[in-house]
Amino acid sequence: MHAPEKKIAFGTEDILVSLCNSVTKVLNMATHSQIRYSGMVQRITKTCLKPDIGCFVLFDGGFSGLVVINFSAPAAMELYESYMLNMGMSKDELATAHTTDEVSNVMGELMNQIVGDFTGTIGRELQTHITQNQPKMLVLNKQVILSVDTHLDKPEARRVTFYTGRNNIFYLELAMDGTEFIKLYDFEPQEAVNPDELIAQVNGGGAATAAPPVPLSSSEHDDLLKSLGM
Repeated sequence: MHAPEKKIAFGTEDILVSLCNSVTKVLNMATHSQIRYSGMVQRITKTCLKPDIGCFVLFDGGFSGLVVINFSAPAAMELYESYMLNMGMSKDELATAHTTDEVSNVMGELMNQIVGDFTGTIGRELQTHITQNQPKMLVLNKQVILSVDTHLDKPEARRVTFYTGRNNIFYLELAMDGTEFIKLYDFEPQEAVNPDELIAQVNGGGAATAAPPVPLSSSEHDDLLKSLGM
């Protein structure tokens, strides 16, 4: 008798790798630089927004969770400048400080593309569906703890270190239900969306500006900070 074939399982670390690959794929395409992440992942107990720019996105559906990316000012400015120069803008047209709305808008749009690519990958590879809310990008001067524990049955959290082409550092944090997907039968994942289409969404047929679909107004920004206890 043949031994029963072992079923393939996908857990938290596999989902985290998919997310990290979405980060590198989108940012490499957007900036024409080499973004990489550490081969070591850190198990953490809480997720935080940290200076200088913090962004978070909630997702729900087949599983629930929170994605946070914390950019240092040098990392944010490097990615912003590379992206905008790649879009055809000249150096003297670019913002010079990470605190400007333009930088926040561009980083928010890149975050939106990253999570969009991630949700698409999850749909193809795990045959489940998750939805995301609008990314929130905040310029910060102190740490803010974000908790989604009340929405998760078995919360797990991880932190991964990323490096830009100039070796500036930013961090990705993922909090989600402790879950495992077990492959019941062989299937062919649907064909992936062409990464060029991700960038084309914000190119606007060659326009050299990018902004999140629903940018935060000043009052919304203040309300969000207030709701986070700042």
